Amino acid sequence: MQLRQALNSAIERLIAANVPSPRMNAELLIMFTLDCDRAYLYAHPERELTADETARYDATLARRASGVPAQYITGHQEFWGIDFVVSPAVLIPRPETEHVVEAVLELVSAAEASQSQNQQQDQEPRTGVSAPHELRIVDAGTGSGAIALALARELPFAEIDATDISEEALEIARANAARHELSPRVAFHHTDLLTGLPLGAFDFVVSNPPYVGESEEDTVQLEVRKFEPRGAVFAGPTGLEVIERLIPQAHAALRTGGWLVFEIGGTIVDGVRRLLASWSDVAIKKDLQGIPRVAIARKSSGS
Repeated sequence: MQLRQALNSAIERLIAANVPSPRMNAELLIMFTLDCDRAYLYAHPERELTADETARYDATLARRASGVPAQYITGHQEFWGIDFVVSPAVLIPRPETEHVVEAVLELVSAAEASQSQNQQQDQEPRTGVSAPHELRIVDAGTGSGAIALALARELPFAEIDATDISEEALEIARANAARHELSPRVAFHHTDLLTGLPLGAFDFVVSNPPYVGESEEDTVQLEVRKFEPRGAVFAGPTGLEVIERLIPQAHAALRTGGWLVFEIGGTIVDGVRRLLASWSDVAIKKDLQGIPRVAIARKSSGS
């Protein structure tokens, strides 16, 4: 069978199985099967697949048609321009989570600008974020390491810590750090959120915590409910249960003036605002679809 024919047949099969984005999935899986890029697919539509290639492609399509996410089949997902190894032990990194990275980088940039201006005026820095060479960040519930490693790459002067309650997830995160030569920059800790980490030591606490309520389960994609780690998706009955624990732990771990930045969903935004009522400079950032996606709050001296 020619490559073109195999692709067209795969698209029809995935459409029949109600798989979202059938063409993208069909192309992704055949690129995985043939170990090639998309340009190769378009340049060689007449290329004949071997019997072994046809069998392997059929097997991946069968798994995808059954609901298994393509990322768990290929073992890879891109995040922040970085190729991450993923497995069913970790939540698949999503583009929405890149807003957390963006928010941190914006705050660091603002802090640097403020410090530069203050130094020019021969004044003490007013921002609570440390000077670049002292910056310390912790990613609570790191999963595949997506946020921690993206920040490590963007902020070479920062000291990064990352935690997860799952040892399996930490194995994936450590592997990703090693693959991208970032292991010396990130210290991984097997713990629940920030338990056991030093108090008052961090300039940023960042997280993509579980924030979906069990009452919302029917609104979550079937493949997420069925295949991704439940503990990384669902927080409890309301969706606020993990965040309720994260916020006081973050307050204790942060230096005065430090920032808490974490991902949220639109259904819990009011609850998040309530939980952050005693913090300063609270802000909710929306994603490209206008959905509340990132909560930001600053630890002030009076909070």
